Order: sequence, then structure tokens, then C-alpha cells
Amino acid sequence: MTTAIHDIGYRHYDGPRHGRAFIVRSLYLYNLRAVFGLGRGAKAKIIPVFLFVCLLLPAAVDVAILAFIKEPKLLMNYSMYPLWVQPLIAIFLATQAPVIASREIRFKTVPLYFSRPVRTLDFVLAKFLAFVTALFALIAIPLTLLHLGFLLTRSGMVKNVREAGPLAELGKVPSVVHQSGLYLAALAGCLLFALVLASFALVIAAYTPRRGFGVAAVIAVYLISNVVVAIIQGVAISSGNWDLAKWMNLFTPFPLVDGVQTGLLHADVGSRGETVGPRTAGGGLLFLAANVAVVAGSLSVLLARFRKAGQ
Repeated sequence: MTTAIHDIGYRHYDGPRHGRAFIVRSLYLYNLRAVFGLGRGAKAKIIPVFLFVCLLLPAAVDVAILAFIKEPKLLMNYSMYPLWVQPLIAIFLATQAPVIASREIRFKTVPLYFSRPVRTLDFVLAKFLAFVTALFALIAIPLTLLHLGFLLTRSGMVKNVREAGPLAELGKVPSVVHQSGLYLAALAGCLLFALVLASFALVIAAYTPRRGFGVAAVIAVYLISNVVVAIIQGVAISSGNWDLAKWMNLFTPFPLVDGVQTGLLHADVGSRGETVGPRTAGGGLLFLAANVAVVAGSLSVLLARFRKAGQ
């Protein structure tokens, strides 16, 4: 038996070999572009762009009305904005988390070429950070528009109050320092929302390789957790157990983060009602610990999932 070696034209890679950080950055940028459908067809861009416009619309309308009427009471509450638009954020989670978490698992293929092996930890971190960045931008940009609208119209508010009422009414116009503090605190809340929401959505999507099932699973978990918590809170309130109603917010994603906003970031409760999480430093720290546990636990589960899938 004879052996022959055939030259079929493949050549070794002789270009530069970047390190681990470059690999993570490349994966991060690829996944961030994938969330918004960049580099793909128009069909992949429709849902994320439409949802972004819908999330931006309430803030834009508020700023437009504020500029016309110059009434400080019309300014939206920064910290409550993510709670008002949470159905839209939930749809974004459901539709885009499978794009990040399930395609490589289903098709066993990574659409990038690497000149050295990729660690599973780097692979998971790049996906997680990309999705967190996308969610943070989705929530923070409307808040930034609101704050810019306030800064641009504040002088008009002051003039309007001076012309229409007594000088005592000037106290109702928020100061730039006070409003900027609320804005920065709300941005910290946005980052926490992005971390927690990305965590639970990516874990669910990673265990549902088919995109349709992933979308349904994320929406189902979001809705079921909200409904179950609302039922238990209703029963607790009807029996006078307000403490149980407050602590039940630990078991559904949006109120879980809001507990940190109200407990540690001194967010205005507004129209949240009496079922908002405990408004104490101790309660806020407990809610923060729960948020950290959710993120850390989700990353551990994602790492185990991708390692088992051979990624």
C-alpha cells in the first residue's frame, strides 16, 4: 500500500496573531452588531429598529410638549421610565436574546475565523457584554433625551412661572443640579436593568436553540413571573400583609431592579404604589445582593451550557 500527499492549495496563516483581548473585542463587536441586525439583511433590522423608535417616542413626545407648554410637572420620572415601557423591553429581550445565545449552539458554527483557540469564558463574556450594551443603550438613550430636553427648556420654564404666577412657584421648577443627580442615578439603574435582564433572557435562550421557542420561552417567563407575583401581592394586601407584598418583588425581574432604585438610589416612588420594594438602605442592599446573585448565577449557567455544547 502506498501513501501520497496531495497539495490542494491550502496555505498557513502568516499574518499577525492578536492576543486574547482582541478575540474578546472581535466577538463583542460581532454580537453587538448582530443584536441590531447590522451586517445582515433588512429583515433582521426591522424588529430592533422598530422597538428602539417605540421606546424613544414617549420621551420625544414629552420633550416636545415640555418645550411648547413649559410646565415642569410634565417632565417624566427618569427612574420610572423603564417600568413604563417594560413590555417593549420584554419584546426586545425575547426577539433578540436568541440571536445572541442560540445560533451557535444550534448550528455548531461560529461565523468568525480565529488564528488561535477561543476560551469558553471569553466566548460567553463577549456575548453577555454585547447584549448588556445593547440593552443599556436602548433604555439610557430615551432618558438622555429627556434630560437634554429639560436642560434646553428649563430657562423657558422659569420665565413661564415668573410671568404666570407668584415667585414662590419657582420652587416647583427643578434645579439643574437636582435634575442631573436624578438622571445619573437613573443611568445607574439602567445599567442594573441591562445586567439583570440580559442575564435571565440569555439563559432561557441558550436552552431553547430554535429561535421561535426561545422567543416564546422568554415572554412566558416574564409574563408568568409577573402574574404569579401580582396574585400573591394581591392576596397579601387583602390580608394586610404589606411586608410580604413588598418582598415578593424579589421574584420578578423589573421590580427586582427597582428595589435597588428605591432603596439605594433614592428614586421617587411616584405612581408605583405601596407594593414597591422596601425603601430602606437595608432593603436596598438585600435587593442589590439578589441582583448580583442573578447575574453571577446566570453567567455560571451560560458558561456550563456553552462548554457542554462544545463552544
